[in-house]
Amino acid sequence: MSDLASQRPTRIRVDLDALAENLRGIRRHTGKPVMGIVKANAYGHGLVPVARHLESQGIDQLGVAFVEEGIALRRAGLRVPILVMGGVYGKQLQDFVTHDLEITVSSIDKLRLAEAAAEAAGRQAVVHLKIDTGMERVGVHSYSCQGLIDAALASHGCVVKGVYSHLACADDPTHPMTAQQIARFAEACAHVERACARSGGPMPIRHLANSGGVLHFPDTWLDMVRPGIALYGALPDPASRDPIGLKPVLSLTSRVVYFKVVRAGATVSYGATWTAGTDTRVITIPIGYGDGWPRALSSKGEVLVRGLRKPIIGRVCMDQFMVDLGPEGTAYNEDEVVLIGTQGDGAMSVEAVAERAGTIPYEILTGLNERIPREYVGG
Repeated sequence: MSDLASQRPTRIRVDLDALAENLRGIRRHTGKPVMGIVKANAYGHGLVPVARHLESQGIDQLGVAFVEEGIALRRAGLRVPILVMGGVYGKQLQDFVTHDLEITVSSIDKLRLAEAAAEAAGRQAVVHLKIDTGMERVGVHSYSCQGLIDAALASHGCVVKGVYSHLACADDPTHPMTAQQIARFAEACAHVERACARSGGPMPIRHLANSGGVLHFPDTWLDMVRPGIALYGALPDPASRDPIGLKPVLSLTSRVVYFKVVRAGATVSYGATWTAGTDTRVITIPIGYGDGWPRALSSKGEVLVRGLRKPIIGRVCMDQFMVDLGPEGTAYNEDEVVLIGTQGDGAMSVEAVAERAGTIPYEILTGLNERIPREYVGG
């Protein structure tokens, strides 16, 4: 953290011990190797520091969305296997091979591009075949995947390390679509197994379980699991259950930079959308939507001040927002304010923040940008 960043009263604290404990809990719960998903700046926790700590804890594999994330990890010195899960286009493929990144192949056309990149580099490319079982995002349809599977297993330029799909509704343990996707993926894997038996080659790793699968659907665990948000101690959906005892990894705090008494009838912030019903005490907090704190929390969100929940009033500004302490509330300049985390007997979870903002914990965490300094504890 730079000297200037260390002076900012707003900061994210990342608990690496909690991260490691969540990893151990997921391993105990599933009994499977783990691919830790660190895309989107490790869900706002910091790509390189989080990935380094997971590597130090013996993580089996890492998953990212884009090739540039994988390159950043390689340049930071990480040697653990890294799968890039997003779609690819031709110009990128040489970077995959150069930086020893595993490629998601979702069509015969993508397979040929990977083969060409591997031939140009004089080495083989490591690929995972992506099967679409209902997400309709990236992947060959499960009902028409045989041609890709046969071509990939016969390829001289590519080694098929894995075959995988993505669950669309596993965050909800009661949703019927997950059973359909499990069945479709099993059919695709059965074809892979028959093709491997004919060729005498090894069966690729099958992986299907995202955080929802890890938490709710043992039939998705297969050969490896891919936890994302669960690794960071948050639940993917209000319907989700936590059989592991996950611990939140991230906390977000700031400090009071201004205190004033607002008279009855006065309005607060842009648009004059909030009006004081009586004389009340108001504090200003130096973080706003320019940092990724959602504007949707305007007159809806809450924070912890001296362990008590206090409401955000008026519109969240780009760099600050205001909080109503009430007519008798007390706080001093430089008092700590907790936006995500615990303070005294109070707690403000990322799930609660997301519910107030009308969104999901993923968006809250990944939206916290690099303007907020991050500090790492434990580990």
